[in-house]
Amino acid sequence: MADETRVLLTGATGYVGGRLLRALEAKGIPLRCLARRVEHLAGRVGPGTEMFQGDVQDRASLDRALPGVRVAYYLVHSMGSPGQFEEQDRRGAANFGAAARDAGVQRIIYLGGLGEPSSGLSPHLRSRHETGEVLRASGVPVVEFRTSIILGSASLSYEMMRALVERLPVMICPRWVRVKTQPIAIEDVIQYMTAALDLPPGPSRIFEIGGADQVSYAEIMLEYARQRGLRRLLLPVPFLTPYVSSLWLGLTTPVYARVGRKLIESLRNPTVVTDASANEVFAVQPMGLRQAIERATHNEDREFAATRWSDASSAAGAQRAWAGVQLGTRLIDTRSIHVEAPPSAAFAPIRRIGGEQGWYHADWLWRVRGFLDLLVGGVGLRRGRRDPERLAVGDVLDFWRVEAYEPDERLRLWAEMKVPGRAWLEFEVQADADGRGSTIRQTAVFDPAGLLGQLYWYGIYPLHASIFQGMLQGIANRVTTCDRS
Repeated sequence: MADETRVLLTGATGYVGGRLLRALEAKGIPLRCLARRVEHLAGRVGPGTEMFQGDVQDRASLDRALPGVRVAYYLVHSMGSPGQFEEQDRRGAANFGAAARDAGVQRIIYLGGLGEPSSGLSPHLRSRHETGEVLRASGVPVVEFRTSIILGSASLSYEMMRALVERLPVMICPRWVRVKTQPIAIEDVIQYMTAALDLPPGPSRIFEIGGADQVSYAEIMLEYARQRGLRRLLLPVPFLTPYVSSLWLGLTTPVYARVGRKLIESLRNPTVVTDASANEVFAVQPMGLRQAIERATHNEDREFAATRWSDASSAAGAQRAWAGVQLGTRLIDTRSIHVEAPPSAAFAPIRRIGGEQGWYHADWLWRVRGFLDLLVGGVGLRRGRRDPERLAVGDVLDFWRVEAYEPDERLRLWAEMKVPGRAWLEFEVQADADGRGSTIRQTAVFDPAGLLGQLYWYGIYPLHASIFQGMLQGIANRVTTCDRS
């Protein structure tokens, strides 16, 4: 297709932008992505998608990226940055609008936030509105979508809510939990934003979009708890300030206190749809709260199973702590060792793990763990494994089950023993550049269920670290022994 049909996407490494990237590529739309670090897009984009290095704060980089673009998506904000994020947002939007005008861009599609200006908007929501105004001032027609919180697996709002509900059986709740909002599922947001490509030419428009239900933040948390089978008590108090609440969020959720404070200041404003014109223009039927949370949980489990934690544990935003890495509510403990053997030889002991072979370190402790599992109604170690040499997805392996298997590369086990949460154990083997040596990476992942799950992880971590380090060393020793033989 000709260059003049190309679409530019900013923010492709972000949450909404990443989902939109997949949707646009699936439609076969010629795409160009602008990112400050294009290496973060490597492996995410299809072969037909162009990548440009640039920043909305750098006008020259925009002048290189925008020529030949028909429509540009603006999904940039500076809420996570230090300093005056409002000024950065204002300057970035002005640069982008001017560069888009000079390049002949026909439309900008922008994602902003709901909220009535007359209600005394928080700095975050005020900046979201101002960004739309600055883009429109460039003279390029702008389609602005205004949303409340977006519910989807790994979205900032969903992860914050999920962490609070999972970890705290009793929640002391300030006034903002009673404020009305109209959450929208990420799938519906993507439908609106892709449909905007097909709007006929015309002046700038603002569309307020939301889900089918207007609810309070407390109702969102209670609905999540209901679907997870958790009993939670919410105790309202009148005195928690946004600042104190954000510090608490920094301790109990994966959201940094700086971002959490800006989010909570926004939560004091009702964010509901007051203009239903989006229903007249777009053929989108937004789902309600219950279905949105069901979808988020389902997608989370699906993406969770597909994740390579060797990549995830080093992703931006992961919080390093004493007992591993915290990613969302999940806790990740990863370690690696180098062996002088090709991947096939390095993977051989991993392929044979469990059953009669054992676990290469402290097998008596594994037997004790299996006995304790039987006492509480679990499966224990009695199941062994189907074949001492061969594995397949779905195979039983003691009190684990094979969830992912790539010969000579990757084995991922899902725990079927009784634990207060969900647990995985993964092994990966990567060849050196010369092909003669390999790195074996071992990753334990735990998704705790509530406070009990947190106490379990941190309580057994010293023993856990010793066992898994010993196992990894035992695998490396077996590789060396077999290589000598």
